[in-house]
Amino acid sequence: MIYTVTLNPAVDYFVELDELKPGQVNRSKGEHKAPGGKGINVSRVLKRLGHSSETLGFIGGFTGDYIINTLEQEDIATRFVQVDGDTRINIKMKGAEETELNGSSPEVTKNHLDQLMDQMDHLTKDDTLVLAGSVPGTLDKTIYTQWIQRVKKNGVKVYLDTSGEPLIDAVNAKPTFIKPNHHELSELVGVAIQTPEEALPYVKQLVNEGIEYVFVTFAGDGALLGTKEKVLFATTPKGTVINSVGAGDSTLAGFLASLEKNDSLEDAFRFAVAAGSSTAFSKGFCELTHVQELTKQISISTW
Repeated sequence: MIYTVTLNPAVDYFVELDELKPGQVNRSKGEHKAPGGKGINVSRVLKRLGHSSETLGFIGGFTGDYIINTLEQEDIATRFVQVDGDTRINIKMKGAEETELNGSSPEVTKNHLDQLMDQMDHLTKDDTLVLAGSVPGTLDKTIYTQWIQRVKKNGVKVYLDTSGEPLIDAVNAKPTFIKPNHHELSELVGVAIQTPEEALPYVKQLVNEGIEYVFVTFAGDGALLGTKEKVLFATTPKGTVINSVGAGDSTLAGFLASLEKNDSLEDAFRFAVAAGSSTAFSKGFCELTHVQELTKQISISTW
């Protein structure tokens, strides 16, 4: 079973404007809301690609109820730890420019952490754990590192998608998979990286240090996937980017979904890039038929 953890979920409230005018009354042209958080996004995309998962993390209040109800309507299993206070609301305003206002997270206590850890302690070598998203400021930035070290003792495969200090620290725990973009890789290795060629030695270094899959994205300039056996490069399909929300989460979900079917590494890489691109080219998350169509445009080469 695939389990996704979202430490900092949100209700994402999207507001469409002609123009945001500070200090004035602004009227929206349209709005909608959706469950937010990288782990939740991964679970929602996995479901669209035909795979089940269970969502873990912290949830609270009427906003938390909305997230749970929405996921259950999509036939996605939930096992969140209930916290006091309301899950945050993030406002995303789209006018001439995009403006975001992210709410603050409810308090997570040691008891809440212990409950989540108890859930993860029941995972086995047949399970995959996805740790995705930022670490709330109230939690230790090394929390992912601690969890990776703990669940790996039971043979659990850990897919990590985060950035900054939590990523820099957690690579020492040797997760199964990491997926930095080239900016995050630059921060991780302490060297400015702009191109796949510049990233290549660092991808090999991370693999040699014990990370099974190192997946680095370069937006429209392709992606690299490093393993002990080989390093692959993928081109990206052509299309107009209209949505940046969830593209990276879709890439991770696509890779996992393909591996779950025992596809080859090349096919899993191609499918992952197509899934991320499909979401970027769509108003919402990717659809399986569109992902399959985009795979035909993606070339894979060995570096």
